Amino acid sequence: MGSLLCFSLIAFLLVLHPCFAKKTYIVHVKHHQKPSSYSTHHDWYDAQLKSLSSSSSSSNSESLLYSYDTAYPGFAASLDSHEAELLRQSDDVVGVYEDTVYTLHTTRTPEFLGLDNQLGVWAGHTQQELNSAAQDVIIGVLDTGVWPESKSFSDVGMPDVPSRWRGECESGPDFDPKVHCNKKLIGARFFAKGYRMSSSSSFTNQPRQPESPRDQDGHGTHTASTAAGAPVGNASLLGYASGIARGMAPRARVATYKVCWPTGCFGSDILAGMDRAILDGVDVLSLSLGGGSGPYYRDTIAIGGFSAMEKGIVVSCSAGNSGPAKASLANTAPWIMTVGAGTIDRDFPAYAVLGNGKNIIGVSLYSGKGMGKKLVSLVYNTDSSSSLCLPGSLNPKDVRGKIVVCDRGTNARVEKGLVVKEAGGVGMILANTVESGEELVADSHLLPAVAVGRKLGNVIRQYVKSERNPTAVLSFGGTVVNVKPSPVVAAFSSRGPNTVTPQILKPDLIGPGVNILAAWSEAIGPTGLEKDTRRTKFNIMSGTSMSCPHISGLAALLKAAHPEWSPSAIKSALMTTAYNRDTTNSPLRDAEGDQLSTPWAHGAGHVDPHKALSPGLVYDIRPEEYIKFLCSLDYEMDHIQAIVKRPNVTCAKKFSDPGQINYPSFAVLFGKSRVVRYTRTLTNVGAAGSTYEVVIDAPPSVTVTVKPSKLVFKRVGERLRYTVTFVSKKGVSTMSKTTFGSISWNNAQNQVRSPVSYSWSQLFN
Repeated sequence: MGSLLCFSLIAFLLVLHPCFAKKTYIVHVKHHQKPSSYSTHHDWYDAQLKSLSSSSSSSNSESLLYSYDTAYPGFAASLDSHEAELLRQSDDVVGVYEDTVYTLHTTRTPEFLGLDNQLGVWAGHTQQELNSAAQDVIIGVLDTGVWPESKSFSDVGMPDVPSRWRGECESGPDFDPKVHCNKKLIGARFFAKGYRMSSSSSFTNQPRQPESPRDQDGHGTHTASTAAGAPVGNASLLGYASGIARGMAPRARVATYKVCWPTGCFGSDILAGMDRAILDGVDVLSLSLGGGSGPYYRDTIAIGGFSAMEKGIVVSCSAGNSGPAKASLANTAPWIMTVGAGTIDRDFPAYAVLGNGKNIIGVSLYSGKGMGKKLVSLVYNTDSSSSLCLPGSLNPKDVRGKIVVCDRGTNARVEKGLVVKEAGGVGMILANTVESGEELVADSHLLPAVAVGRKLGNVIRQYVKSERNPTAVLSFGGTVVNVKPSPVVAAFSSRGPNTVTPQILKPDLIGPGVNILAAWSEAIGPTGLEKDTRRTKFNIMSGTSMSCPHISGLAALLKAAHPEWSPSAIKSALMTTAYNRDTTNSPLRDAEGDQLSTPWAHGAGHVDPHKALSPGLVYDIRPEEYIKFLCSLDYEMDHIQAIVKRPNVTCAKKFSDPGQINYPSFAVLFGKSRVVRYTRTLTNVGAAGSTYEVVIDAPPSVTVTVKPSKLVFKRVGERLRYTVTFVSKKGVSTMSKTTFGSISWNNAQNQVRSPVSYSWSQLFN
């Protein structure tokens, strides 16, 4: 017994010791130096790992987790730190990087975007023609998997699966491909080796999730159905937002790739999912996840996305939910569509009537028993943890039988409600602070709860502070539509500038991302909390996770209408036709501070599907131009090859400035020179004989000149160039605040608009 205990203790210490603890590493190999003696790269990688065994105490028989084919030049392996260091010393290895954990960026929208069934003609395409063409388009969704029983994945009326499809549905303990896949849901895979490695080396009490394509979280089902869900009548979240729920491209095919698990989305699994999706033959890749920003050669999604772009696949990614902080973007590579979030014209009003008679309007998705009309005591604790309603922060003696005011921030909004409920509170008012401003996000709370903006939140806080016996009662108003103004940029939506490449303006555009109804996993309640025993077929969620699949679905529609268009042409069409005025015909506003929005928040503007189908002109970018862009960043050649994955890449041709790439927007950075000059090329995808004239909107501190000022396209597909010169006027301080403008090419049918940002310092005031 004693020797067994001693052995167990030694084994435990070996796991804890950094020299022996196994971790997942992604290994960048000089892909094109594979010796001819190995028939495959997989065999070569396996041999490299086995060669470590002579100088390592551990077995390498199961070290190779993934061998990547197209998305990355290398492999993922389970290694200890000593083995990782030995690999770094190999002449065949460029770099060995510890696995990165990415996070998820968590039915009214078709009508809001003009995609209802009574659509009529779309730029020469009837809705029936577009739906028919979309049946050949396949959207790959990398997320938490899929709940296949959802009616959103019904294949009623769908023709046979496209013959070019090379994907499949994988089996699991709770997933039968013969039962759960069909002509709509044509692929369902899972990638868990990075997650499994992390789980086995950690000492958390969290149970391991069954390894299968099934969605136990809800997020993946929501995003997949937002992109391409089939129409489902009488959809609602417990009575809220009742109506027909359908995706942006309801006749497109769906393939899901489960790469996210309870502890996060591991880079090794994401790369494997992207690798497989490219080989399977998807047309659009949708990723509602991301991490921090860094060099593109260290960015898993950027590297996999480049391979996808080269194969003609549109890659759509969420911008992140770290707003309103500046420079908070994820997924900033120029070959990726970076999507921010805005509101739609639907709301869920709720009310808090204070004891002094003041009626406070907020939002809520609470669907349980109401509070009645009797006023109850209202309490607000100014202690930081108590004011935030963090777990364990509330004293039941102080809150039992009362409504509690909780500050928004730090922990999940729905968790605050649970904290109040478990402490004996009967209701909650969730009050915004400066960070979230006037942005209102409705939640399906476990107790009566109303969310209010910062200004009204301050009114309530002041009332509680000044009144001897403050009271309130909460009530709920259901669903209302045609809310104005809309859209408004969500405060949580991550903002520019782009810190990786300041000369590329990001985000690219915004789409609907607040209070979005879509399909849900019946393995979990609508709040996602363990103690939420409710089950629902649909849920309402907010985040750039929700706006991303809107754009993915619209990209699929454009792919169906224009199969010859490149990913950059599709991106250009979506960006240059985006609108910048809301439903009151005022400039787009920002929920943060209730102020005017800027392209750092909304990019080119809010997506307009109708106009995107017929943009007139597009800014096309060939893969070779992206290589010239990468060369302008002064990366080492090995790092460029990690992204490009070609043996003979050189930087003989490169841009002198990354901003020279043919991007549909401009980010002008005045550094040592007062003059910045860029040349762009426009391709005519409209009618032959089209003429466009330039319209410039510039701030007083900058002079903008465009030559020529008129473009005459004699034929379809013709490419014409123009040069734009930006001059910072004399006397403008390098500490000047960033300003914005636009350059548009207009005729009677089209306005091809590009936003422009002007900065005088990389400090980005």
